[in-house]
Amino acid sequence: MNNTRKEFIVFLTILLISVNATSQVMKSSVTDSVILVEKKKKKKKSKKVRLPKIDLSHWKVTLPVLNDFGKPYEISPPEIKDFASNAIAKPYMYIDSTKGAIVFHALPTDSKTNNTKYSRSELREQMVPGDNNTNWTFEQGARMKGKLAMEEVTKDADGKYHRVIIMQIHGRLTNEQKELIGAKDNNAPPILKIYWDKGKIRVKTKVLKNKFVNNTAILLDEAWDDDEGYNFPTEVGFRKFTLEIKVEKGKMVVILNNSEYAVYEGVDINRWNVFENYFKAGNYFQSRDKDSHAKVKFYELEVSH
Repeated sequence: MNNTRKEFIVFLTILLISVNATSQVMKSSVTDSVILVEKKKKKKKSKKVRLPKIDLSHWKVTLPVLNDFGKPYEISPPEIKDFASNAIAKPYMYIDSTKGAIVFHALPTDSKTNNTKYSRSELREQMVPGDNNTNWTFEQGARMKGKLAMEEVTKDADGKYHRVIIMQIHGRLTNEQKELIGAKDNNAPPILKIYWDKGKIRVKTKVLKNKFVNNTAILLDEAWDDDEGYNFPTEVGFRKFTLEIKVEKGKMVVILNNSEYAVYEGVDINRWNVFENYFKAGNYFQSRDKDSHAKVKFYELEVSH
């Protein structure tokens, strides 16, 4: 075998080895690409579903839609636990599973409760599920804490965001008190309203017009007036924040983000113990403007007594 032939054979051998190696690399590259695609698909399929940390077993909800009797539509326990499958509730109270929150959506409608012109998508505490007649006093004490955020809200004609009440403590007359003053229902004034107000948290409470009013006249709405209100310094905007309310006889404290406090004490709070109370939370929308609305997200909500 001459040198030329030998060199040709060596060349062919090297060429075959090179082609085979390239083929293996290409196969490996294709296989790696397939694996990557499959991994991406698996990641998409296993997208985490988040649920809000809220037990609704002691809450009923009022929605901005009328029932068959022309009254605001309500869902009480135990049905409220299945609100996500309720077709009537879906536009106004639904779960955002990407954020792990319940969204409360409210807009102006004909669904208005007594003594108000505004609509709401709002929870009402029921210490005994399905019963409005069992409530608590300041002397007994209570606490509510929530983690929430304003998702969206419209602006008025002046370009200012509409206001939304996001938490309340509402007073309630006992049946005996109702009969005593000849009231048409059990409603008493709300001792606490907490607003999302143009990106800030604003607190409003009640004060007595006459600090020496007797124990019967004190039950009347006209015995009470609104205070000047208080704005927490921090602007929450559309970010997530926490609100906590603590009450005991003669004292009410509102806490923003575990760091800012509004403390209420004195004669007005002391004498408020005449009333029963219940917590409210959600979206009590403070506008009747055309095409206005708001959406509030609650990630967590807990109550203790």
